[in-house]
Amino acid sequence: MSNEATPSVETAATGAPDSGSIASFIDHTLLKPEAGEADVLKVCAEAAEYHFKSVCVNPVWVKTVKKALRGSGVLTCSVVGFPLGATPTDVKTFEARGAVLDGADEVDMVINIAAARAGDKGALVEDITSVAEAVHASGAILKVIIETALLTDNQKVLACEAAVEAGADFVKTSTGFNGGGATAEDIALMRRTVGPGLGVKASGGVRSLEDTQAMIAAGATRIGASSGIAIVKGEQGSSSY
Repeated sequence: MSNEATPSVETAATGAPDSGSIASFIDHTLLKPEAGEADVLKVCAEAAEYHFKSVCVNPVWVKTVKKALRGSGVLTCSVVGFPLGATPTDVKTFEARGAVLDGADEVDMVINIAAARAGDKGALVEDITSVAEAVHASGAILKVIIETALLTDNQKVLACEAAVEAGADFVKTSTGFNGGGATAEDIALMRRTVGPGLGVKASGGVRSLEDTQAMIAAGATRIGASSGIAIVKGEQGSSSY
């Protein structure tokens, strides 16, 4: 497991940061399938200007983002098995390995959601472990998307426990593509389950400074949003991705 930590759990526990410091929590996100190069470069320029933590894109754009962000201090993040998670483990692992070879500093993978709903912890651990090994071999960070909107609380706990056992660095609420999104209640549950050692990422429907502060107060150490600029300006964003 990587030793990298996003804004620390201690930071989250001491109260919600103001708009001046909150940018360092945000993964500035563009995952729309129709997004083109001009859209991706615009997001990269915004991330560099506002000092967001990372830019999160689909795997085809990793090389473009890595080049555009060079020297900015902003990380490059890619998704894997996105957005359904219904991809064989060896395919997710291959995709993750390709993303880090292309320059991804972080990888956000979607779990086998059906396995979580079936209570098959072993399958979840196997799925996540394989991807974690590929990601960590290059010194990158793995975030595990559990898709909270499709799970019961018991299933969320199971998925988080599997992520811990598999050596993930973060658990993450949502893709933003399957209904629902991050809630403070889910963040608190995930934080209680994983303890202080893992990051917790709130993603899906986080569109305002107030939303973001509530997630961080509940235990989130990273925020995934396409509304990052609106958030740091204290405005209301219009969409999650």
